[in-house]
Amino acid sequence: MNNENSQKSENRGSRPWLWVPSLYFAEGIPYVLVMTLSVIFYKRMGISNTDIALYTSWLYLPWVIKPLWSPVVDILKTKRFWILIMQLCIGAGLAGVAFTIPVERFFQYTLAFFWLLAFSSATHDIAADGFYMLGLSRHDQAFFVGIRSTFYRIAMLTGQGLLVILAGYFEAKTGLPPVEVQVLAVENQVPMVFNPQGIAAEADTGKPYFFTDEKVRIGTGNISGEAADSLIAQVDAWNASHGFYGVKDQSGPESAGPVSAGNVGFTHFQLSKKPEEGESIVLNFSFEKGDKSIGLARSYRFEFNEQNWNVPAFAVFRLDPKLVKTTSATFTGLSGNIRFAWTIVFVIIAIVFAGFFIYHRFALPRPEEDRSNRNEEGSFFREFITTFAEFFRKKKIGVILVFLLVYRLGESQLVKLASPFLLDSRELNGLGLTTGDLGLIYGTLGIIALSAGGIIGGIAASRKGLKYWLWWMVAAMNLPNLMYVFLSYTMPSSLWVIGASVAVEQFGYGFGFTAYMLYMIYVSDGKHKTAHFAITTGFMALGMMIPGMISGWLQEMIGYQHFFIWVLICAIPSLLVIPFVKIDPAFGKKGNT
Repeated sequence: MNNENSQKSENRGSRPWLWVPSLYFAEGIPYVLVMTLSVIFYKRMGISNTDIALYTSWLYLPWVIKPLWSPVVDILKTKRFWILIMQLCIGAGLAGVAFTIPVERFFQYTLAFFWLLAFSSATHDIAADGFYMLGLSRHDQAFFVGIRSTFYRIAMLTGQGLLVILAGYFEAKTGLPPVEVQVLAVENQVPMVFNPQGIAAEADTGKPYFFTDEKVRIGTGNISGEAADSLIAQVDAWNASHGFYGVKDQSGPESAGPVSAGNVGFTHFQLSKKPEEGESIVLNFSFEKGDKSIGLARSYRFEFNEQNWNVPAFAVFRLDPKLVKTTSATFTGLSGNIRFAWTIVFVIIAIVFAGFFIYHRFALPRPEEDRSNRNEEGSFFREFITTFAEFFRKKKIGVILVFLLVYRLGESQLVKLASPFLLDSRELNGLGLTTGDLGLIYGTLGIIALSAGGIIGGIAASRKGLKYWLWWMVAAMNLPNLMYVFLSYTMPSSLWVIGASVAVEQFGYGFGFTAYMLYMIYVSDGKHKTAHFAITTGFMALGMMIPGMISGWLQEMIGYQHFFIWVLICAIPSLLVIPFVKIDPAFGKKGNT
């Protein structure tokens, strides 16, 4: 019997290191392309914020409703088949985006291909999660649960960082020389006064490039919100009146709100050579590196033509009102062939997915259990309905649903208010961090701690099983929230103390989330495990969405200190339901297939 189990385990989980990381990296890339990179792409292409927000928000729909068609993946063909076909569809969708960027109605055509990407990616998620359960022994499922999450997060960072950098590189290589402006936040600096007429017009030099201020100094002292908004409005009016961008393309300004606001400053751009008749040179100006407490008042995309080429265009910088130290940031203006640059980026990603298809065709194992679940004697529609019915007929389904809904009850509220608490001024009982400080804490310490918690949680569960670790992981999910109670009462100013506290909470979340993922795998076991796992992810999303919707209102009612105590109290429902949760003690342990 042991030999049979060993042979079965070998067939199902042969060399998972060769396919689990790559499969979940491939799962994360199209999601971040659709949800994040599409926004950046459309912004660079000059689409208005209104249209970007409206149309890209709808692209999330396939992930919301994917449980509704998950039985199709479970009933027809194998999960391996669906993974490979969807990777081909994703590659085709990426190629479609690439080749429709140069056309006149690119927005409509690329949006259609993004829809193909979204549905293909959501279907790929269903198949990949199902294959994970079929292709690995239960021990390996526990061991690799943190690994798969880590590579999914790497995909997120790749899409949000590396691919944007790549697009910027091609923009820089295909147009006029990039312009670079260094902004220095210094003490005792005289406020800047907007006087565009004082800037002399440049003569045609015969060689195209941009004039600009290489360095801009802005004082760290705060000014009134009205003064800041007034300068931004003056700049917008000037730019719009000279055709650098339309009124509808403006994205603000954001209301300053309080009596004082972060100081503002500006720089100007002017073209050295008159463009050819009918030619338009676009300059995209954005943050490059440095302290993110120095930012732009809005996104800037200037269009220079034969009418406005020798008139200065202006961009406004705004300091975080909590910034008091001397610091700097660098901003870059790119005027390359934006369509060509983004076309190349999407072509490269399409080729990568063709590579994923070829690689996974050979790397993915062929588990015996990975087969069509269609009953030849019954109709497809009946099998489709049966898939949902069997899930809700599971033993102790009430306990299962309650556990799925309340396990992250505290975290679902904390995640909405943690950043606002860290950013809010001390007058509002926040810690008063700058945007740059927050990015440093979450972008480095937080990511490292979260990934480490997930990996260690997977290793721990693979040694002693989910049942042994369940109480510990529920505690790890909730008790580290005490760090926010500590922060809200002590109000430390040390970044090390704040960063360490956030790291503890993130590590606990990563460790504790392991139990949640494994429990979804456990309750999904059976003939229709792929569809049932997709259904559990739907309840997971519901458990995060509803408490998160009311968390802001609750915090405003009771304040940060009492809110974080409430978050701790929210651990009680998950603790109360644990005694009723039935888990096989062997689930996740080595030797359990």
